[in-house]
Amino acid sequence: MLKLNNIFRPALRAVTVVVALCLSSLVLAASPVLDRVVESGVLKVAMSVDQPPFNMRSRDKKVIGFDVDIARALAEAMQVKLEIVETPFADLLGVLTEGGADLVISGMTITPERTRQVSFVGPYTLSGKSMLTTARIKDVVEDVTVFNDPEIRVVALKNSTSESFVQRNLPEASLDTIANYDEGVQMLLTGRIDAMVADLPILKLTMLRYPGAGLSMIEPALSVEPLGIAIPGNDEQFQNLVRNYMSTLDKTGLTTRLREKWFEDNSWIPLLP
Repeated sequence: MLKLNNIFRPALRAVTVVVALCLSSLVLAASPVLDRVVESGVLKVAMSVDQPPFNMRSRDKKVIGFDVDIARALAEAMQVKLEIVETPFADLLGVLTEGGADLVISGMTITPERTRQVSFVGPYTLSGKSMLTTARIKDVVEDVTVFNDPEIRVVALKNSTSESFVQRNLPEASLDTIANYDEGVQMLLTGRIDAMVADLPILKLTMLRYPGAGLSMIEPALSVEPLGIAIPGNDEQFQNLVRNYMSTLDKTGLTTRLREKWFEDNSWIPLLP
């Protein structure tokens, strides 16, 4: 019996090591974000609240928009309260990685650079880039490359894919970054810039809001971009939960109805300030 014990002792040691490694893996596979949401009963979603029709404040100061409705549907599915964490677009991923929010839903394009910092669920909708300019300039523009000129003044949202688009495709243009779209629209309306690069829904809404301002949009779209929900990269269980809920919302037709509500029906525009 002693000899048998001596024979099996190395194997027992190996089993002990394997079990320890498995237990270690289970610890590493913990779900810190999901635990926080369940224990607090609150889902914190960061968004800029200045990207109509994705997210914005209404005349009565309520936060409304496509992203808000998606966030609310997720919170209801999780049976927790929704808390909107209002954050400048350029700071959204920083707030997420530092634990100030559980998700980012804010018209954010899925890119390789961003995916190095966080994970994405989606896309939950598609968008694309275009340029908003004045009808006067549009009448003499035959190709978007005309804007690739040091004399052309262009603005884009700071730390956005619109900024990257201008840097990549219009490197000679004079580019300034803006903190929010309202700032860019006012610069365009007052003649301080020649064009603003942004997502199509945002530009279409701007034209609807200022029908007599002589604004025009470059068409067709200059790109097609997938928008996703940003999630901390250290919580696979939470990612899986959000992915399953988003799949359910899509299959039940809710996301389609919300797209129609915010991107095709303009009856909500009077709600804006």
